[in-house]
Amino acid sequence: MTLMSTSGFDLTPPSDGQRTALEAALNAEEKRVLLHHGTEAPFCGGLLGEKSPGVYCCRECGLPLFRYQTKFESGTGWPSFYAPFDEAHVVEVKDTAYGMVRIETRCARCDSHQGHVFPDGPPPTRLRYCINSVSLQFVKEGSPLPDPLGRGDKIAD
Repeated sequence: MTLMSTSGFDLTPPSDGQRTALEAALNAEEKRVLLHHGTEAPFCGGLLGEKSPGVYCCRECGLPLFRYQTKFESGTGWPSFYAPFDEAHVVEVKDTAYGMVRIETRCARCDSHQGHVFPDGPPPTRLRYCINSVSLQFVKEGSPLPDPLGRGDKIAD
């Protein structure tokens, strides 16, 4: 059964073979963050200063997670967004690591760790999705979205 988001993307998890191939394509830092719930150091992620029109996709499976219009400067040292591309594309999970309670964000398709969401963002949502640059792949507006699973995903708009 195919699971589709309201924006028309296939959310069906990768098969075991597809997952193996996706994970093999990650470098060591991407594996540490995406697969083992790590965090990159603040102020050194490659997408922190990105301001071009486009879409921020999951580095592992290519699912669009955030639009450039929702990105804002939070001063935290990580790319921050006030809303996901589609609410169905980002899963929230209670995280009690490090002696605190936070809400972890994961890709809804491949379950990779993206970052955390906090209730201190700007209007209209008042949310701050604090995301690791290494968890994302930026696609400039008008370019084809990554499609490592061969699902025929759309063009970035």
